Amino acid sequence: MSTTTVNISAAQVKELREKTGAPMMDCKLALTEAKGDLEQAVVLLRKRGVSVAAKKAARVTSEGSVASYIHAGGKIGVLVEVNCESDFVARTEDFKELVHDIAMHIAASDPKFVRKEDVTPEAFEREKDIYRAQAAATGKPPQVVEKIVEGKMGKFYEEVCLLEQPFIKDQTVSIAQLIATKVGKLGENIAVRRFARFKVGETGATIAFTTSSKDDSGEVKK
Repeated sequence: MSTTTVNISAAQVKELREKTGAPMMDCKLALTEAKGDLEQAVVLLRKRGVSVAAKKAARVTSEGSVASYIHAGGKIGVLVEVNCESDFVARTEDFKELVHDIAMHIAASDPKFVRKEDVTPEAFEREKDIYRAQAAATGKPPQVVEKIVEGKMGKFYEEVCLLEQPFIKDQTVSIAQLIATKVGKLGENIAVRRFARFKVGETGATIAFTTSSKDDSGEVKK
């Protein structure tokens, strides 16, 4: 079947809308550009969601909600605050679902920071020194060692920063991309403000928060 603009069916648009939550016109345009390929259209909408998120990133998020998630028969507990721009959006099912998914993800993946920018200088230098020593031990020249270290630091961010981690329910999407998709759908800036994760038997908790001031952000681990 031809997949020109006039032949993108209402059923295709409906399926894509149900899968992504994007507006109908955006779904139709994505399907047209993707020549009717549903999965490619999803990718296009995700990319546009990121673009929408970038445009809205500077907008103030003073509303939102705090959610909890208890995992593993009461052995792990999470509290997370996710902000948006209006109480109306905070009360939508889409926003509530996002907050729940983020809390569940934190319980499973145990991030230490919210964003890359929140990684403390001490944690950054500690990991970098470890990777540099490991790479140098292989006998490779200094310029190669630095490239290895750079690659490992990228992986480090993915392991410890919430927004960089692959979403546990869909490993092809990072938490940042998951949020961006909701930004594209709901039309408001959305940001994770802070979270705390507790595990039975541990002597302390992972507490991470992000603000406009780097001095007030990072991990507290006791």
